[in-house]
Amino acid sequence: MTTVQTRPAAPQEAPLPAPSGRRRRRRPKGLGSLPLLFVVSFLILVPAGFVLLAAFSVDIPRPGSINFDLTLQHLAVFIEPGVLRATVNSLIIGVSATLLALLIGGFLAFATARTNIPMRGFVFLIGLMPLFLPSYVGALAWSQLGSPVAGLLNIGMRDLGIDFTVNIYSMFGVVLVMGMFYAPYAFLLMHSSMSLMNPDLEDAAGVHGGSTWQMLRSVTFPLAMPAILGSALLVFTHIFENFPVSQVLATPGQIDTLPTFIYRLMNASPSRGNEAAVMAVVLVIVVLLVTLGQRRILARRSYTTVSGKGLKARRISLGRWRWPLFAIALVYLLLAIVLPLAALILTAVRTSPYMQSFSDLAVPGAIDFGSFGRVLQSDLFLDSAGNSVIVAVVSAAAGTLLAFLVGYTVYRTKAKARGALEGVSMVPLAIPAIVLGMGLLWTWLVMPVPLYGTLAVLMIAFVAVQMPQGLRGIASSIQSTERDLEDNAVLHGARRSRAVLSITVPLMRVGIASTFLMLLMLSMRELTVPLFLYTSDTHILSITIFDQFENGGALQQAAAMSVIYCLIMFVLSYLPRRLGSGGMNP
Repeated sequence: MTTVQTRPAAPQEAPLPAPSGRRRRRRPKGLGSLPLLFVVSFLILVPAGFVLLAAFSVDIPRPGSINFDLTLQHLAVFIEPGVLRATVNSLIIGVSATLLALLIGGFLAFATARTNIPMRGFVFLIGLMPLFLPSYVGALAWSQLGSPVAGLLNIGMRDLGIDFTVNIYSMFGVVLVMGMFYAPYAFLLMHSSMSLMNPDLEDAAGVHGGSTWQMLRSVTFPLAMPAILGSALLVFTHIFENFPVSQVLATPGQIDTLPTFIYRLMNASPSRGNEAAVMAVVLVIVVLLVTLGQRRILARRSYTTVSGKGLKARRISLGRWRWPLFAIALVYLLLAIVLPLAALILTAVRTSPYMQSFSDLAVPGAIDFGSFGRVLQSDLFLDSAGNSVIVAVVSAAAGTLLAFLVGYTVYRTKAKARGALEGVSMVPLAIPAIVLGMGLLWTWLVMPVPLYGTLAVLMIAFVAVQMPQGLRGIASSIQSTERDLEDNAVLHGARRSRAVLSITVPLMRVGIASTFLMLLMLSMRELTVPLFLYTSDTHILSITIFDQFENGGALQQAAAMSVIYCLIMFVLSYLPRRLGSGGMNP
């Protein structure tokens, strides 16, 4: 009998716990994504849907009535003689002003990022300064400068005996003003790209005998193409949909654009809202086609130049061209900031709106600086400014909160609806403001909630229109914030909401505050959307200034308001920089 000896089984080792880092990386499920998607869709897609419905329905949406009887008869608006002319004018202005803005912004970006131009910091500030002056205020100022009959520039040239007339109410004038005041958008995008550019390819071009111009033409500018095309898309869409500048400068010169044509249809008696909706759809289609074209161009090749190496873009010596190029930057400063502000101040302090010569200012009593004090004490200014502050603060706070909820859901959770949530939030970028304004008007006219005619409808409108900017501001901050601390708090028993409020929000305080201030400034600048929603009881500052200039009887008061308004915008623009520099200190 054989005895088989068996070895006792080895004790089974307990499995090692999963690395804590793996658990920390587990995303929350984001169960609230569907209600959030509903809210965002209601704010953005419902107004857009009403515009589309109005374009093909028998009648526009009215209080208590939505007409679903469809028709194609409103497409007849396309055969009106003014439609083709307005479309062509919009395209000419959009393309020409975009090229001018790219030329100005690209020059300033290249000069400050890549050259040894004198006083680079000051030139950089020149590139940003027009942001402090909203485009429609700049247009109002240039209407005082370049009016063919009573413009300050023409009065000055007559005093000097120069036989030349500046006519800002022309295609050239509209393109000039649009290009100057949208150049900062191109400047910011292109400056960032040129500052981060890897110099290796440029050095290789120099080693192989290429001149500076050949290097710029074959290496630098092609590598900056994404920033150039991105700037072109952003600037073109803003200019193409711009209503205020066209209304102030193009309409007096009998130049129709699509936005002014739509606005006139909406204000016709009786209102031609259905035809306006058809033209609004055309605006959206043009913007979408331009966006798709840009994406197709960029998809053809790679433009990656920034790597993990700590490289710094090389600076090009301008030689004898340093001071002439600096002088060109000063000319832009003169045209975009100095002359418009001087015109507003002079219009505000003149006691008489009529002036034949600058010698008239030497007459006793011709100048009165007390107009600023009277404006500050007037009920119209106080009511408008109070409404502006209330609307801007509430909409900026609500927009920041909504953007944070959307951003957290999209970038920190596994919610199935996060892709749709991000997509819907970015839709206003493809819908011109005048189109959303029409849609918001009809939305809140038919809703059973009586919000139309209150400040609340302006707040809701601003939140919807500025959703893309708020989400982009929050997204950049949320993606640069490490979430390990938040996940560790959850692992130690804290509720997710408490971890977010106690850890993530404090870590993002600078980004959240900067987003709030950005939305606050955008709300103060907005004019096109509230034009469709305001009433006599809900004037805000931008609407009041626009109305005063349009009526023509209160130029002094409107100019004084504009100067005060520009000071407010300067403060709001300066606060994020102070906050950003202070936020890094312990």
